[in-house]
Amino acid sequence: METIEELGADYKDPGGCVICHGGNPTATSKGLAHIGSPTDLTEIGGPHAFYPDPGSIYLGDRTCGFCHTGYVERLKKSLMNTEAGKLQGNMWSWGLQKDHKVVWGNYNIKDEDGSEPAIGTERYKKYMSKFVAAHPDQIPSQMRQVPKVDTNDIPKHPNKAGITYSRQQCQRCHVGVSGREKRGDYRGTGCSSCHVPYSNEGLYEGNDPTINKKQPGHLLVHRLQATRKSKVRVGKIEYSGIPTETCNTCHNRGKRIGVSYQGIMEFPYGSPFNAQGKKQPKLHTKNYLFIKDDLHHQIKSRPGNPEGGLLCQDCHTSIDMHGDGNLFGTTLAQVEIECQDCHGTVDKFPWELPLGHGEEHAGSIGDVPRGLEKVLPDYMTFATEYDPEDGYLLTARGNPFGNVIKRGKRVILHSASGLDFNVPVLHQIKMNKAWKSPDALVAMEAVGKHMESMECYACHSDWVAQCYGCHITVDYSKGKTDVDWIKTANSREDNGLSADYPLGTNGLKSEGKVTETRSYLRWETPILGINGEGRVSPMMPGCQVITTIIDKQGNTIVKNKIWPTPEGKGLDHAAVQPHTAGRLARSCESCHANPKTLGYGIEGGRFMKGTKNGIVVDLATAKGQTIPSKFQAQSQAVPGLDHDLSQIVTRDNKQLVSIGSHWPLTGPLPAAMRKKMERTGLCIGCHKNMLNEEMWQKVNSSAFLSNEQHRDVMNRAIKAYSKIKTKPPKTK
Repeated sequence: METIEELGADYKDPGGCVICHGGNPTATSKGLAHIGSPTDLTEIGGPHAFYPDPGSIYLGDRTCGFCHTGYVERLKKSLMNTEAGKLQGNMWSWGLQKDHKVVWGNYNIKDEDGSEPAIGTERYKKYMSKFVAAHPDQIPSQMRQVPKVDTNDIPKHPNKAGITYSRQQCQRCHVGVSGREKRGDYRGTGCSSCHVPYSNEGLYEGNDPTINKKQPGHLLVHRLQATRKSKVRVGKIEYSGIPTETCNTCHNRGKRIGVSYQGIMEFPYGSPFNAQGKKQPKLHTKNYLFIKDDLHHQIKSRPGNPEGGLLCQDCHTSIDMHGDGNLFGTTLAQVEIECQDCHGTVDKFPWELPLGHGEEHAGSIGDVPRGLEKVLPDYMTFATEYDPEDGYLLTARGNPFGNVIKRGKRVILHSASGLDFNVPVLHQIKMNKAWKSPDALVAMEAVGKHMESMECYACHSDWVAQCYGCHITVDYSKGKTDVDWIKTANSREDNGLSADYPLGTNGLKSEGKVTETRSYLRWETPILGINGEGRVSPMMPGCQVITTIIDKQGNTIVKNKIWPTPEGKGLDHAAVQPHTAGRLARSCESCHANPKTLGYGIEGGRFMKGTKNGIVVDLATAKGQTIPSKFQAQSQAVPGLDHDLSQIVTRDNKQLVSIGSHWPLTGPLPAAMRKKMERTGLCIGCHKNMLNEEMWQKVNSSAFLSNEQHRDVMNRAIKAYSKIKTKPPKTK
């Protein structure tokens, strides 16, 4: 701001407004002030007109990029703008795409400068050049704007309604538009999407008398939020960093990682009531239930750490959010961090791990330690710079964490909030024999396969939002329309803003109207599968589309249709990092003795078998014949659904549904792994002898055995068995 104000003084604007917004600084009326821009400012690359939101990505080179060189160009190619992975996933589930190639984006865009990243350390650039070469389908050289639907073509190709669904429902959460005018969805566009604070209510609380404080849709205060050095004052509160709720103006659908990080999950009820007997206010158009927030978000911290949670930006790097200049097709392609980057493994400190640890993709990564870094790359020097002390820790791909340093045997994370945290390091815990429980010692130290083949969050994710069944109707009849976010994003004024920016407009529309609902919601014990990196990961329902399409003439051309994919029904399950980590991991039994976890469905998939045929509830004979001649189906049939939506594979290894659409390694747990994991009948192995009264009287106790005592009995039994097994064979 000091720099902006100094520059502003040269243009007779000591407040510096003209440097970012343009306009006429010498005007004495609003109308004249909001026209044009000083000619000499335009000539050196500044605003060429008045910009209501100078953060707009379409004119960012003349505003934010005027100082922050390269950021705007990288952001244009990033997932925050293209949303390519979301489009590819939708096209896959609707049966419109038959491979893993990333083809579509929100815009026509090319990577003109090749596959080497525009920024990063030399090690990062070398790593990513190989990564791009190995995964060309997921990191393409160009993307095409997903096409507009010809509604006359719908009767012949009804699954093209999936494009309407994407354009109207899924693409509003990118930085090219300002989003929906609903509680929790207010935000700016481009750089302003993240760096300008908006409250959920969308009400202005600053000191500018010209801004309406009662009209929703305005920024909270006229300040930029960024890193620790950028302080924002709102009334009596001063903060730094970007609050989690800013991220959640977008990250509340799809993987739902933002709201999950806060500990909330959408649910249909809206209880408990308030003092007036009303339901909770809708947030992102949803009701929410608090489950449990991620341990990194919790205010209460570990002993020795300050109270306060981590912000999203404390873990996620600039490249995770702005990109590196390549066109990334999926989150897994763009995000450069892994849990082990800070926490290490049981056997190695973070700096002893090789680059690529955690994202092996079934390949060899060698064992050369990644080490530490003392100097930050240029693109990171815009942020708060911290003393590296013993060195900055490195990401899995070789860039330094500018805020995570080694201090002796400790790892220190400097939060953008102003707090500093000691990070628990697994190898140090092992050396100190400081495991919190025997379960932790066994799971992480004794069973080496866990650390070799599993994501940390496979065990440490407390829960996963699971919305089973996405029932979608796309209705083209009677001139029905809705906001088309791609059409809106690609229709811009000279001031850089798309058609949704003026309050009350909400964007341009296209033919068709989408409605959607769910089959059922769950949150506990997620399914496990294999993610794109080849590691065991939690799974969540992805795009499980069950579609009804009505054409322009009002004809229902498909009803409750499930589209086929190359890997099964388009009831997709996707590998996910849920962002719901807990210190106490899920129990051993929740994986090894739970058929749902293994992919066989809730209670082994024995419920919800009637969906294929539908249900009629009325007067009926003992044999099920409906007695009245006039009746309605209570639950409509879904012809292709002959199993529970929570089931992805059968015990004879038949994959029922699509498992991920982006990466070839993604899939259900392999049959051999499922067989090894499952240990059913442990209880009955002992308790079947209860009918042998003579034996049972010898081992039984009249007292009730506690869980600990029960374990002690089993411990002694297995030790006794080991002695039998180790006795040398008898000789004749």
